Amino acid sequence: MNFIKVRSTSIRLHSTGDPSAPPVVLLHGIGRSLEDWSPQHSRFESDYRVISIDMPGFGLSGRMPETTTLPVLADAVWATLDALGETRPVHLMGNSLGGAVSMTMLAAAPDRVATLTLVNSAGFGREVTMALRILALPGLGKQMLRHIDRHTAPRVERTLFADRALVTPERVEMAIRIARQPDFAPVYLEIARALGGFRGIAAPWRTELLASVTPHVKPTMIVWGDRDAILPSHHLTAARTAFPHAQSHLFPRTGHMPQIERPDEFAALIHPMLASVPA
Repeated sequence: MNFIKVRSTSIRLHSTGDPSAPPVVLLHGIGRSLEDWSPQHSRFESDYRVISIDMPGFGLSGRMPETTTLPVLADAVWATLDALGETRPVHLMGNSLGGAVSMTMLAAAPDRVATLTLVNSAGFGREVTMALRILALPGLGKQMLRHIDRHTAPRVERTLFADRALVTPERVEMAIRIARQPDFAPVYLEIARALGGFRGIAAPWRTELLASVTPHVKPTMIVWGDRDAILPSHHLTAARTAFPHAQSHLFPRTGHMPQIERPDEFAALIHPMLASVPA
């Protein structure tokens, strides 16, 4: 893992593979970290330069000075790639919030995107787990985020996976470490409230984002886990409507992170799409 300075902010990233190979960029969800993509590095690094990033204010990265929004996160990822000297079109993959950030990046700089992979992505429906809705309540959200510990963190992790065996001590410890970062709670609440509230994910930003991104047709894969307890799998239907040219897949017996629960199947599904794009 490395840290680089991006506009005076310390950004944590993990880069593997040949730096001259086509770049793959992996983005995590809200409150998460680049560890959510760890299983995919070994499955892509023989053919690609694989870059996973702790987005600003999440994982172990510092925050940007502005209030955290999708455009701020998207711009920060582009700036991180610039700081790495990576200006070629990238294969973008985003999980949950990372999917919405990936779509925002595509809308802002379509020439810099080679392919788009959306994994249980935010942006396709109002429904979201009640835990995230409660976080939008004044005062209560901050209190909840300050009490992620060895009692609460395992419960949070269990909501992410259909296979509870994946709630490992290492994942629990990382969740606690992330929650102790000084920027974690403020950034989490800023982006959560920008995207919705107690009634769910707000429609205006979703409508605006999809309108801005769908004219930029790129090879696209949309995947979901059928037992997602965070963003329900029927959002995949809306995603297929928004991206009629996209390939899609519903993983059985899988939760919010197919890239972890079905690592081999996930990689096998994505590889052909990436290989179809000239280097």
